[in-house]
Amino acid sequence: MGVVLLLATVLLSSCSNMVVLDSKGSIGSEEAFLIKIAFILMLIVVLPVFVMVIWFSVRYRASNKKATYKPNWAHSHKIELVVWLVPIAIVAALSYLTWVKTHQLDPYKPIVSDVKPVRVEVISTDWNWLFIYPDYNIAVVNHLVFPANTPVNFRLTSASVMTSFFIPQLGSQIYVMAGMRTKLHLQADHEGTYLGQNIEYSGTGYATMHFDAVATSKEEFEDWVEKAKQSPDVLNMATYEKFAQPNTDYPVTTYSSVAPKLFDHVMMQFMGWMGGTDHAMKMTDDMNDTHHMHGMQDSTQMQEEHGPMIMQSDSGHVHTKTMEDK
Repeated sequence: MGVVLLLATVLLSSCSNMVVLDSKGSIGSEEAFLIKIAFILMLIVVLPVFVMVIWFSVRYRASNKKATYKPNWAHSHKIELVVWLVPIAIVAALSYLTWVKTHQLDPYKPIVSDVKPVRVEVISTDWNWLFIYPDYNIAVVNHLVFPANTPVNFRLTSASVMTSFFIPQLGSQIYVMAGMRTKLHLQADHEGTYLGQNIEYSGTGYATMHFDAVATSKEEFEDWVEKAKQSPDVLNMATYEKFAQPNTDYPVTTYSSVAPKLFDHVMMQFMGWMGGTDHAMKMTDDMNDTHHMHGMQDSTQMQEEHGPMIMQSDSGHVHTKTMEDK
């Protein structure tokens, strides 16, 4: 066991250049821990195999006349216990860790914090990223800024094919799909600039579809927001349609205002393929009908309890109105 831990330490000490294991966020740290533990547990099986291959080759070579030869050997209770119990224990441990961490690190699960989270709406296109900050009514292309030690709540959708949103040093990746909304919650524990990218092949510009995720201090983030609000560029529907055209060289651009409910509009424009638009309209009509029926019932009850209602027309004339008036 000491050899296993020593080798694991040596191997993992070289992981500082592996961004997934060099985490800078609370979610990423937990995921890196799970990867390292799984690696160490699997070494318990792998390392003895490598050791025995070398040992058997040397000890039972043809020139070694001192090796014990047992042609009738067929069974060993000790070996049976090892080859069954050790793998079972490893699988059980991995299963438990996977079950617990899968629920703890659910990307839809908000991060518990005393700090108010920053909300970001993400739209992927061919082949760029658009980040909308609904609480500040600003947006930026291919550049994500947020305060460190603050939860960031992402809502994501695609204006084209499926992509995958991933900031390796902060944690989980999440698929981004047209006509659907996915969620992701991340947090950076340290200030810095981290690579963000699309890791789902999505066509010609896939390789260039990356961005800088910048974690700043709270004061620097507030300064950045104020500067963004001074930008001469605005993200209206015409600007968005131009931005959404397939291209691979769209510059980092900050918008001082955003068209209302742009994220929802992008998501819903694809819902017609699945009857989503009609369904949404039907739900709205049903809600209106329900409110209308409740309103009629309330009016009837009011008349029964209080008599005719006093109404005032737009012209200022006052008159009484009963349920019989049509």
